[in-house]
Amino acid sequence: MIITSAFADVDVPDVAVPEYVLAHAPEREAKPAIVDGASGRALTYADLVAGVRRCATGLAARGLLPGEVFAIMMPNLPEFAVAYHGALTAGGVVTTLSPLATVDEAAYQLADTSARFLLTVPPCLEIALAAAEKAGVERVFVLGATAPGASAFSELLGHGDAPPAVRIDPSHDLAALLCSSGTTGWPKGVMLTHRALVAALVELDRLAPFGEQERPICPIPYFHMAGQAVGMNKVLRAGATVVTMSRFDVESFLALIQRYRVTTVLGAPPIVLALAKHPLVDRYDLSSLEKVVCGSAPLSAQMQTACAQRLGRFVGQAYGLTETGLIISASPHDGRPARPGSAGMLVPNTEARVVEPTTGAELPAGEVGELWVRGPQLMTGYLGNSEATAETLDTDGWLHTGDLVRIDADGWLFVVDRVKELIKYKGHQVAPAQLEALLGEHPAVADCAVIGRPDEVAGEIPVAYVVRRREVDADELIGHVAARVSPSRRVRAVVFVDEVPRSPAGKILRRVLAGRERS
Repeated sequence: MIITSAFADVDVPDVAVPEYVLAHAPEREAKPAIVDGASGRALTYADLVAGVRRCATGLAARGLLPGEVFAIMMPNLPEFAVAYHGALTAGGVVTTLSPLATVDEAAYQLADTSARFLLTVPPCLEIALAAAEKAGVERVFVLGATAPGASAFSELLGHGDAPPAVRIDPSHDLAALLCSSGTTGWPKGVMLTHRALVAALVELDRLAPFGEQERPICPIPYFHMAGQAVGMNKVLRAGATVVTMSRFDVESFLALIQRYRVTTVLGAPPIVLALAKHPLVDRYDLSSLEKVVCGSAPLSAQMQTACAQRLGRFVGQAYGLTETGLIISASPHDGRPARPGSAGMLVPNTEARVVEPTTGAELPAGEVGELWVRGPQLMTGYLGNSEATAETLDTDGWLHTGDLVRIDADGWLFVVDRVKELIKYKGHQVAPAQLEALLGEHPAVADCAVIGRPDEVAGEIPVAYVVRRREVDADELIGHVAARVSPSRRVRAVVFVDEVPRSPAGKILRRVLAGRERS
């Protein structure tokens, strides 16, 4: 059975990303577009438009040709938007790197995408230069003063503001080459056209519109799909003002909400966890908040409800993959209450199927299976990897997400877990996310992750890595879960740790814990 969105299809304009995102920017000249939370430095819409044009002109003067790749390796700063849209305006393709990447990680992505230029910041310069040399990048630019081996970004902006006219075919020309999370082997380059990125923004805006008066805060990194699509492009399209954070810190985060009268939190599960449980929340004035939107990883019903009850505000979720140009579903912001634990409802123009993971047989409504989706926001494939593309994107246009979900009779989608992260205990399939949600209900648990430990008898046993909020022993936590699940789904061991390894977007890095288990 093909499941369609409950919302009518929307028209996707046939335009390039900068043309869509910055369409109304000239009308808002003096209004702040992006505020750097740490310093208070603001980039107005007039500054942004001028910077984009100058960046595009400078890249063209440096010889960047349409279709060539410009790489950005920096935290959430106002210049990110200037460089991103400047490169696209010049006809280039953007690839974004984590500012925490190692030399080998950065060099792999730069080489895989054939990046010609790289922009970074002084704290990342040493690694950026080493990676650029290893990958054959032609030139490294850096914010601030020049440094040996790098040119100042300001020099790139010094060629005037008359970018050459570039013909872009939104349906075929790439806008972004973003890396998948790389949970299996090295990351893969996800090819996203201008049309795919614009479609995702238009679709999301139908369920979760932003108004010009909004003041979101975005701790989600801009190098991540969710950060650049929602925390940057969606905000700029709406003409709102976004407050950025380069690094999430609870006290700084709360202080920024209070200082800037933030209306919307764009977050991930660890941020919602902090809002729900951290004692510092009570010391700050968060009365300006209207909603919290969580993405990047599943949020349990219990944590979603706890946050909503504590703040007295709407707490919703959104769900998608890099491969889906950002979005598959979202909690509608139309007055109806969010359904706890649900990743929302399918966005317009999107079809879905829920199938048995091993056979591909369709499952009835309410059953748990792998989600397949189809829509204009999908990637065109993985760069230079036809085999991986064929495994993920079939000939009928269905993208196999690798996520286990169920969709209820009302159209609400619930993400259960990743197919490849299921723990196989004596032939039973155990979803780590379910056990993590239950552990998270215990008042002594600050954070947790569950993985499978190889076992000669059972195949694998569920093991919980737990960060304690207060003293608690392993038996109490094991019993807490055991009272709430069938025998095959019980946690069999607990390891106490100082922190759970997570990506900058908030996803649990299970491979790090799996490596610890092996050692």
